Amino acid sequence: MELDISKTVLIDIAATTAERIGGLDIASAPIKASEVLGGVRSGPRRPRALKVTREGQSVSVDIGLNIEYGQNLVNVSKSVQHAITENIELMTGLKVRAVNVTVQGVVLPTQTQSGTLAQPVQRATP
Repeated sequence: MELDISKTVLIDIAATTAERIGGLDIASAPIKASEVLGGVRSGPRRPRALKVTREGQSVSVDIGLNIEYGQNLVNVSKSVQHAITENIELMTGLKVRAVNVTVQGVVLPTQTQSGTLAQPVQRATP
């Protein structure tokens, strides 16, 4: 009997794992030029900076994060890498080859009313 695990399930595992770690939020994916210049988005939410690549029985995860100001970026990133690797391997039996973390922004530690972290800190213009 063969079991096929959807890429969507792998993305959900990675996203849920990262969201359970305090002091961070998954960043929004960059907007493509085609979306700005006449393209139509499929929904109200911007896609997240989270990509899963599967080759046979191995998985690679690329994730972009916004981390709270004051947090140790290296420690938070390592925690995310470890947790995502552990959860995907335990839940699916697949081997995680890599979890690549990109810190895309630093956010203030206050939360918005929706429960997600505030936008990345912007520099004041003189």
